[in-house]
Amino acid sequence: MQYTRRQLIKAGLTAPILLLRSSEDRPVSDKKAASQSIRVSVVQFRSSRDLEANVVRHKEYIERCAAQGSRVIVFPECSVTGYFADAIEKLDKSRLEQAEAELCKAAAASGVYVVAGIPTFLPDKAFNSAVVITPAGRIIERYHKIQLAGEKWAVPGDHLSVFSIDGVLCSIIICHDERYPEFVRLPVLAGARIIFYISHESGLQAPEKIEPYRAQIVARAVENTVYVVHANAPWDKSKNEGSHGQSRIISPSGQILVEAGIEEEQVIAADLDIKKADRWLALRSLDTEFLKSWWEQGIRLVRRINE
Repeated sequence: MQYTRRQLIKAGLTAPILLLRSSEDRPVSDKKAASQSIRVSVVQFRSSRDLEANVVRHKEYIERCAAQGSRVIVFPECSVTGYFADAIEKLDKSRLEQAEAELCKAAAASGVYVVAGIPTFLPDKAFNSAVVITPAGRIIERYHKIQLAGEKWAVPGDHLSVFSIDGVLCSIIICHDERYPEFVRLPVLAGARIIFYISHESGLQAPEKIEPYRAQIVARAVENTVYVVHANAPWDKSKNEGSHGQSRIISPSGQILVEAGIEEEQVIAADLDIKKADRWLALRSLDTEFLKSWWEQGIRLVRRINE
């Protein structure tokens, strides 16, 4: 039986699904996703230069947020190491691997998903990365920041991705990536309904950037009709360093559901009604016939992660 694309969209079986490379890549039915609500917690975390101390505090937050019913716990950019170039450059790879192992154990012990910022060291290069850890304690995605913002210790990332959290396709970007709409639009066209955005944005030394930061990430949500879950670092007034806080969870309509303060280390949480993340505005991109093949080529570049 043949269906029109409008019928497919209404049913949740959108054109990007038809472009999957193999049956093994096929995501779960959106019918299941439409009935789901996922509780997410964002930890507006203040990292120190002490890696091991940061890991201990990550584990405490994971346990606490899980006990309060959250299914996903999200930390900021470089939360595990701190966003300190000099400290990151001196770290031994084995210490980072141990830190990751501890976070995986914590996720498994609490039965939750964890998204955290941690560098990736390879023999010849390093990435500013985010790891996505499952309730089984396994890393299913290691996303590398694509558009760097002066990190001389890192090289640009090499992929976009979608991955499943309880059957709901999600994606992730890091800090400066938010300025590039295609980094969200393409994963959404490939099925993502939730975008995790972890950052360590400019601090209060550059107050003129705060409103543009807000406008950009709200736009990424509403222009794609998806949720954006944003974890940023707070400002540290005592040391005159850090970011500017204001971690937030944004609805598919562009409404800020909950937002943290500027200087406080705190947790914010929300229940995401997945059926509201229908990707409607993103899917309309495929109605523009002369750009349709261009979008379809981009969709094929999105890496599909299977657990």
